[in-house]
Formats: sequence, structure tokens, C-alpha cells
Amino acid sequence: MASSELKLQVDLPSDQETGVPADFASVWHTSTSFVVDFLAAKSPPKPAVDASTGTQTGGRVMPARVVSRVRIPPQQVFELARALTQQLDAWERETGRKADGSALEG
Repeated sequence: MASSELKLQVDLPSDQETGVPADFASVWHTSTSFVVDFLAAKSPPKPAVDASTGTQTGGRVMPARVVSRVRIPPQQVFELARALTQQLDAWERETGRKADGSALEG
């Protein structure tokens, strides 16, 4: 009886083992894929300035650089969301706190 289960054999190149630090993520989509841009802050926030007048607008701007862009087929987005939720739940149980830094109740 043949098994229809597919297992991946993952090879992580040694130069990518440490990963890339990212401070933020931006998610957007096209008609064929979801895109996650991982961003690293380049410097502290600065006052926002209107380019045409040179006056401060009251907001702040933080320069950031995309350190990695990942394209995901729509069929995989639900699996990714499920995996992230499972890992966040496990992290909260293990650390006793929520992702926002507050303590878990109970």
C-alpha cells in the first residue's frame, strides 16, 4: 500500500543558520502570492518633514530596510497562520507571558 504522505527533507545552508534580525514585518499580496517583507530599523525615529514646505508635520518617520522578502502561495497562507498561532501559544505557555509583554492570567 503506497503512502500519499509527503515529507520534506529541509536543508538549511550554513550561512543562513543564524537568521536575519528583523524589527518589523509588512504583509501584502498580489493576485498570485502573499508577500512578507521583514524590515530592520536603520536609525531611531525622526520628525516627519513635509518635502514641499520643509515644515514638521507632527508625526515621526523611522527609516527601515527590507532584510528579507518571502513570497508565499495563497494555498500555504492558512498553514502558515496556523503554525504561527501554534508556536505563539506554545511560547506563551513556556514563558508565562503574552506577546505584548503582559503576564498570562490564571
